[in-house]
Amino acid sequence: MTTQRVVFVAGARPNFMKVAPMLRAMTAARAPFERVLVHTGQHYDAAMSDVFFDELGIPSPDVHLNVGSGAHGAQTAKVLAAFEEWLVAQPALPRGVVVVGDVNSTMACTLAAVKLGVKVAHVEAGLRSFDRTMPEEINRLVTDSVADLLLTSEPSGNEHLAREGVDPSRVRFVGNVMIDSVAYELPRARALEVPRRFGFTAKNYALVTLHRPSNVDTAERLGALVDFLEATASRVPVVFPVHPRTRDRLTRFELLQRVISNPAIKLTDPLGYRDNLGLMADARYVLTDSGGIQEETSFLGVPCLTLRVNTERPVTVTQGTNTIVGDDLRRALALVNDIVEGRYKKGGAIDGWDGRAAERIARILVESWA
Repeated sequence: MTTQRVVFVAGARPNFMKVAPMLRAMTAARAPFERVLVHTGQHYDAAMSDVFFDELGIPSPDVHLNVGSGAHGAQTAKVLAAFEEWLVAQPALPRGVVVVGDVNSTMACTLAAVKLGVKVAHVEAGLRSFDRTMPEEINRLVTDSVADLLLTSEPSGNEHLAREGVDPSRVRFVGNVMIDSVAYELPRARALEVPRRFGFTAKNYALVTLHRPSNVDTAERLGALVDFLEATASRVPVVFPVHPRTRDRLTRFELLQRVISNPAIKLTDPLGYRDNLGLMADARYVLTDSGGIQEETSFLGVPCLTLRVNTERPVTVTQGTNTIVGDDLRRALALVNDIVEGRYKKGGAIDGWDGRAAERIARILVESWA
């Protein structure tokens, strides 16, 4: 009898940290499936992709679709077409497809699978920012509307899906699988002593990540953020791993040299997962527009200020592990001062963010698909 196959899809950098613990958990649970890893190639260069497979111990992808970059519509179409072509070329369709997060690959592979009658499980289902200008929000809405199993990471996910009329039998709360990778990799990350590489000791620097179009795609906003970073760096020096998109915009808007010339701001290329985690774990605070970093800092107990007007992870706000500062950079600077001077109150632990989410996911997949 042919072993049934379950396909795990990874497309972009945040996906890799979620796929790694699920593959480990499926092996530990002796799940009666052949696991197939498909990398769509949405993040395609070594700095943004390959290093994560190496560090997280993910086996080389069984399938690489090599779609590369492109406008949202074009990239989504390329992933959908390539994944569909691969599915129909198989001797038999897989038992199911597991997609994670909210990138273009998530939605595209979901659509390709369900149109062929293949069941889909969406990990991190139900998250909502309620901002339809964010491509990720559209990806989340579409994926959740057609996936078979909706695996949620926080209570708001269940609440949003119920309000949208989703059959409760499709929904399971499993917790946050991203935290599984943080817990698993943290000892290795700390052993690297990354802050010392930049000339810092623990808690005497801040970490900054910026990449969202709302922050970096206009000269006015990005210029204001550079002003803000210079002001914060006068209190605590800043390490700034620069996303390729952000570096391009800094160069285009003639801001890059200004940042480079500030001795309190240390620019670096994108970091590998462990390097980034090691820096984050010992930072005094983190400034970010990333969804994943809001989660990681919550587990690490590091104050996080999110430079967005919304979040699809509201439990980080209600638990006090994350503060949304929106466009108000004066408020953001005041919060930085609160952190530096010891007035900022950190939140507590979040239910289900315990490093065991992948185990719960593996059990559900076996119960539902075996």
